[in-house]
Amino acid sequence: MSDKKPVVDALGVLLADSYTLYLKTHSYHWNVTGPMFSTLHAMFMTQYTELSLAVDEIAERIRALGAPAPGSYSQFTERATVKEDRTVPGATDMIETLVADQVTVADAARRLVRAAEAAGDDASIDLGVRRIELHEKNAWMLRSHLE
Repeated sequence: MSDKKPVVDALGVLLADSYTLYLKTHSYHWNVTGPMFSTLHAMFMTQYTELSLAVDEIAERIRALGAPAPGSYSQFTERATVKEDRTVPGATDMIETLVADQVTVADAARRLVRAAEAAGDDASIDLGVRRIELHEKNAWMLRSHLE
């Protein structure tokens, strides 16, 4: 494998975006109200549970490449393109925000795939492709509640 730094950097962004999305989705799970409560409460739980496993896999890939995994809120804030939400929006706004964030995380995974391809890092390519597939599916499932 050639230069690992671009791959590690892309993994760091994916980790930060995934962790920020995890926190946001968990908060929305706790705070959602309205007629879609049961459906969204359960969907958000499914999504944040999957994200909690994903952040571990991403961090462990960074470690496997010999770099330290970022693990503080400040490190995540520096890297993340997904932004935290300190408000409690209505259910429809939660869905719209999460759709956009799922797309953002899928884009971060695409950047990881490109960096990993350039470095000849098949394991990181695989991780990135799996993340793209999952986040695109989550965006579709969330988006279907807006139709």
